Amino acid sequence: MNTALAKARRIVVKIGSSSLTRQDGGLDLNRIDVVARLAAKWQRSGREIVVVSSGAVAAGLGPLGLERRPRDLANVQAAAAMGQGLLVAHWSSAFQAHHRHVAQVLLTTRDIMRREHYTNARSAIERLLAYKVVPIINENDAVTTREVRFGDNDRLAAHVAQLIAADVLVLLTDVDGLYTAPPSQPGARLVERVTHADDLEGLLVTGAGSKVGSGGMATKVQAASMATAAGIGVVLTSADALADVLAGRRVGTWFEPHAQRPTSRALWIAHAAHSQGEILVDAGAVRALTVGKKSLLAAGVVGVKGHFASGDVVDIVSDCGLVGRGITSYDSDTAAQIAGVPSEELVARGWDNPRPLIHRDDLALLT
Repeated sequence: MNTALAKARRIVVKIGSSSLTRQDGGLDLNRIDVVARLAAKWQRSGREIVVVSSGAVAAGLGPLGLERRPRDLANVQAAAAMGQGLLVAHWSSAFQAHHRHVAQVLLTTRDIMRREHYTNARSAIERLLAYKVVPIINENDAVTTREVRFGDNDRLAAHVAQLIAADVLVLLTDVDGLYTAPPSQPGARLVERVTHADDLEGLLVTGAGSKVGSGGMATKVQAASMATAAGIGVVLTSADALADVLAGRRVGTWFEPHAQRPTSRALWIAHAAHSQGEILVDAGAVRALTVGKKSLLAAGVVGVKGHFASGDVVDIVSDCGLVGRGITSYDSDTAAQIAGVPSEELVARGWDNPRPLIHRDDLALLT
């Protein structure tokens, strides 16, 4: 028995294009009906469910006379625009058969990266759940660009799970879990449980996704890592196993969540906000941040990269790599000017009670 699922009150279920389409590329309406039936049953028990659904581009291929997912952005956007309405209509019909309503929520990376948009998106989804409505969430492919997009719905689902503080994220795909190597290779074994990042070392995680999808196993592992860092357990398994998942049975691969759940603000800083630059720090600053749980002072800064303003999110980097991210109290020019200067010397130079470069409350550690 998966006790985390048994205790879960709010879950996010992501189903990919490969699980929502038939061999000919059209939508698998039977699959949508099954997911709707199981989701409605979960909701009737007094719990909440959000569905992150791929399939808009796949749904638009047939009406546009396309045989496979296009490579150029304009045709992807056209297929998404054509297919999104069809996709949600099918979800609505399937849920109405079980006396449940759905609402379409289309998100872009800008809705996640900007703090005000982030909180507005959270409020909208929370209100829908309060009304017993099932949100059907997808990336707004019709208006996104290659440079500014989630890239796959696995990452979007992890963001949504963080956004609404879900208990569990369920990633449904066309294989029954994470394997030590591609399942087609001899000797590949199912990984039943991942409790630490070290458990992933040595695994041959590849795969570029299906002809109608954009993700692969690597993106699912990355999404699972994002969610577990937020204290959210993750089940990775096949769409055929959804009934077992919701019944709390042990199937697929379980990613154990971190014991502590960061605040919504810390999660936004760590995973959603767009970094505007880098602050390079020495080993002493790393120890102060990670072990001492201190704010970042100017004395520990050895360099500044990029151009940013006060209030922007920046990466904190040491010789060992990315340490964390935070909201800077100074612009890049001022930060470079005071880098390496102890607080006492700043006071001697005429600074009245100099602030930390990044306050502890505005910091999210990633190391």
